[in-house]
Amino acid sequence: MQVQLWLRHLKEEATRIIGTLELHCSPPLALSRRLRTRVRISARERILPRMTSSLPVATDSRALGAWLRDATPVDRVGIEERVATLKTRSIKKSSKVWALRLALSMCDLTTLEGKDTPGKIRQLATKAMHPLPGDASMPSVAALCCYPDLVGVAKEALKGSSVKVAAVATAFPSGRSWIDLKIAETKYAVAAGADEIDMVIDRGAFLAGDYAKVWDEIVAIKEACGPAHLKVILETGELGTYDDVRRASALAIAAGGDFIKTSTGKVTPAATLPVTLVMLETIREHWNRTGKVVGMKPAGGIRTAKEAIQYLVVVHETLGPDWLTPDRFRFGASSLVNDLLMQLEKEVTGAYADPDDFTLD
Repeated sequence: MQVQLWLRHLKEEATRIIGTLELHCSPPLALSRRLRTRVRISARERILPRMTSSLPVATDSRALGAWLRDATPVDRVGIEERVATLKTRSIKKSSKVWALRLALSMCDLTTLEGKDTPGKIRQLATKAMHPLPGDASMPSVAALCCYPDLVGVAKEALKGSSVKVAAVATAFPSGRSWIDLKIAETKYAVAAGADEIDMVIDRGAFLAGDYAKVWDEIVAIKEACGPAHLKVILETGELGTYDDVRRASALAIAAGGDFIKTSTGKVTPAATLPVTLVMLETIREHWNRTGKVVGMKPAGGIRTAKEAIQYLVVVHETLGPDWLTPDRFRFGASSLVNDLLMQLEKEVTGAYADPDDFTLD
């Protein structure tokens, strides 16, 4: 009798979990027959093991470390096989233009160089609002990203448009500075008009196990952001393992990040599909447990429209169509914009445009 009751309980629990994990897909991206049907995330497809809790019980380094290590290791082979499978998914020609335009609308046009000038920011703002001069139907990009001292110039140049202004802060790209300076830099950018702040975590502190320092800094910067959204850059190329990518993602989400972001674009490797999948799975796990929506931004190394569409497939298959929006997914890849424009021209005219027809960022 006890065995029967236990089996019944097990069946009910399995049904509840699978029901929670169902994603209902509408068909804007006709990438495959599967994408036009309901996606069921089964135990076999679950690559990341569950953490026992979405939030730590305490925020000292010891408690945070125990919380982050409570799951078994990430299945590296499973992650990479899953990505390899998703990369083979085809996209119907009738949906390709839609996908290319969507990817364009998700781009953050970025300039983060020591030689940046107000003139360059204004030029980039024009391209952000009108990626293809003469074609008013072309969507604008999601945001223009620059250093804090140029936020005011960007805000003025983008006045009246839907393009957001994002600013890197917290001692970008190293993240190595004292917290008072990081907070002051963040507040300066927000006061100048930044809609979004891209902060970088202290990877040295994270890798040394000083999780409390990383947690406290994210919490403090989130507070300093006020109404601005916070993207937390993990610099995954320096974290080394999928397990640390997963732990850093969970920490950034639980500490209050509105987005998690792979890279600064200053370190190789930058964004990769396997790393992005690990981060997306972490977002999904937190979302299933808490209902909190967290965005994702792969940045650096994404240069072609083909790669961008592969990322859209991975997002759709992992989190569903609700995440196929600039409010929840971004590309940090300025060089990608020109390739998207070239591919869109080809779909319309049947011939590739000359690369010289597009501005260099």
